[in-house]
Amino acid sequence: MTFRTLALAALLASSAMVSAQVSPQHAAREKTFDASISSADQMAWLKQMASAPNHVGAPHNKANAEFILARFKAWGWDAKIEEFEVLYPTPISTTLELLGGTPVTLGGQEPGILEDSTSNNLAGALPPYVAFQGDGDVTADVVYVNYGLPADYAALARRGISVKGKIVLARYGGGWRGLKPKLAQEQGAAGCLIYSDPANDGYATAATYPDGGARPPAGVQRGSVADMTTYPGDPTTPGYGSVKGARHLARKDAVTILKIPTLPISYADATKIFARMGGPIVPDGFRGALPITYRTGGDGKVRLRLAVKSDWSLKPLYNVIATMKGKDRPDEWVVRGNHHDGWVFGAADPLSGDVAMLSEAKALGELAKTGWRPSRTIVYASWDGEEPMLLGSTEWAETHMAELQKKAVIYINTDGNGRGFLGAEGSHQYQHLVNQVAGDVTDPQTGASVLDRGRAKVRADAFDGGRTDENDLKAAEAGGDLPLGPLGSGSDYSSFLQHLGVPSLNLGFGGEGESNGSYHSIYDSYDHFVRFDDPGLVYGAVLSKVVGRVVLRIADADTPPVRFGDLATTVRSYLGEVKTLVDTRRKQDDKRAALLGGNAFTLASDPKAPVAAPLPEAPTPVIELAALENAVGKLEASAKAYDAAYAAKGAALDTAKRARLNAALMGIDQALLIPEGLPGRDWYRHSLYAPGRFTGYGAKTLPGVREAVEERRFADANLYASRTAAAIERLAARLDAAAKIIG
Repeated sequence: MTFRTLALAALLASSAMVSAQVSPQHAAREKTFDASISSADQMAWLKQMASAPNHVGAPHNKANAEFILARFKAWGWDAKIEEFEVLYPTPISTTLELLGGTPVTLGGQEPGILEDSTSNNLAGALPPYVAFQGDGDVTADVVYVNYGLPADYAALARRGISVKGKIVLARYGGGWRGLKPKLAQEQGAAGCLIYSDPANDGYATAATYPDGGARPPAGVQRGSVADMTTYPGDPTTPGYGSVKGARHLARKDAVTILKIPTLPISYADATKIFARMGGPIVPDGFRGALPITYRTGGDGKVRLRLAVKSDWSLKPLYNVIATMKGKDRPDEWVVRGNHHDGWVFGAADPLSGDVAMLSEAKALGELAKTGWRPSRTIVYASWDGEEPMLLGSTEWAETHMAELQKKAVIYINTDGNGRGFLGAEGSHQYQHLVNQVAGDVTDPQTGASVLDRGRAKVRADAFDGGRTDENDLKAAEAGGDLPLGPLGSGSDYSSFLQHLGVPSLNLGFGGEGESNGSYHSIYDSYDHFVRFDDPGLVYGAVLSKVVGRVVLRIADADTPPVRFGDLATTVRSYLGEVKTLVDTRRKQDDKRAALLGGNAFTLASDPKAPVAAPLPEAPTPVIELAALENAVGKLEASAKAYDAAYAAKGAALDTAKRARLNAALMGIDQALLIPEGLPGRDWYRHSLYAPGRFTGYGAKTLPGVREAVEERRFADANLYASRTAAAIERLAARLDAAAKIIG
């Protein structure tokens, strides 16, 4: 993304505009909070909670929920388990056979490793699987489709290769895993296999486990493949909570459940398949790091039998909800969450984040014993069922939608944690607060602040030629706030932000551990985590201190510490990106037409390995962005006026005005919701942020417009430019009303 220099300068110049430094009393409170944070606590909790399989429905998963509940109660919280009943398929049987000549049985449970104690204690563990695939038993030829994304299918089509009736072999990476079987299904494939190429998280990245943290040859990445880009949560209760007794759609009517059988496999098994494959050598971008010649297959040399049978019963979810009631503003909630379910042991994902959250809860309980109570109500949630489809958080948010939209000030999320640098994404009016907190917490490896270490990372990466966002670099070089990233999906903030319009943050450390190699496998264990990810859970304690400060500062602020100029500047940058996208697409269309007209693709193709020309496309028309341009300009003016008014008079507001202002700010982000939802997926309603239809976890900003241009849905692009402009103008009007209250 690109920010204008003037906009950045204004952002930096206004760094003290809205949220002042904390008072001496609050600073002392945070010091007391820090004294209760213990890495030793977190290690003990992590070892216990990751000691047995804790997938949805597993006995240990329920035991973990009860353990968490007991801790909250012991620390003085008003805590309960809120139970839901959700559709969650678990495998009854999985079969993968390499046929022809001497048949070879593939798949099955991963082998234990001597140095990893829990990997040899798999009682109750499920075999490698992906949730919400389609059961079936198919025998077919195999085609390798690289990452299995639209560009990959286009490249295969130009080589005359179809996957219709075939089993596709895709590698993890490039986009969310659920897109791989979804797109294979749309291409007419009979089944799908997904493997972890060592180029992505195996021996090409680090020594393999147990010598290092990278994925060993037999490691398998589990996961969900439900179509969460349409909606998350229980596929059979779209838009409403899956409470006991709720009405469930028939499975065949649940559009987010896939239709073709799908399994994840190891790169050891993938190598055996590749070894028998014929067909053309793949394009350059299809090559991974296996010591083989990568070929597309599809020539009949390999036949596989793929069969999956699942138990499609309803299973219980156990959300642990703990509340500390606010003394002044009990009906204003600061909601904080992390999930506790995993695919197997789940030490890194999610329990490293969950134990950090428990440390915060313990420290807040200790503060309460001194007589302190938060001004606003604090709600802590340990979610169940995140891994399969964001089940626990989505069902809770849908069940309590009206109350949350009335009372929730913010939702603050973490997930797995690691060692290294702070990653922060979320609602940009909280950007300055996150940077203030990062400046007040010390990085344990360097002694610098978390913020200064982050700035140094951005600058060093840019010097070394790494991918660096231009805006991040300008801010780092100027010593300003590092921008927040936008939120897509893949964790429990999704329902709060993108369906309810509750501003949200997602925080966590990483970049220097090796948890990618254990991700969603039996090797995501306590032993792996304390050796290769966060030894001693040092960064677990740092995460607690960062998130705890964010919770405390919002809970105790007279008015939420927001700065809307940061949001307006960010939206301006998003609009600039969309304009650039339209211009780039138009130029690409002109080039394609010229190359097609000159027969250039045919002349450039190797006659011995022909590649057909791409199909012609209608040229990208003018997209009407004037209304959106005007709305962003209005937001910039309104945000500047509000921030200036609060900086000048906010601290001196009397009680009555303060109450009116806080009421005006409650739910203000709901102005950014588009009532009709996004095209083809009306559950997602936020005008600024959404998970990409072809990225999944990755965010798309101004999604109604951007994705319509990318996908050549030009009527939608014009329609959603207007709808997005209307949403931004609603926010600007709310800010004008808030500024008027300040006077």
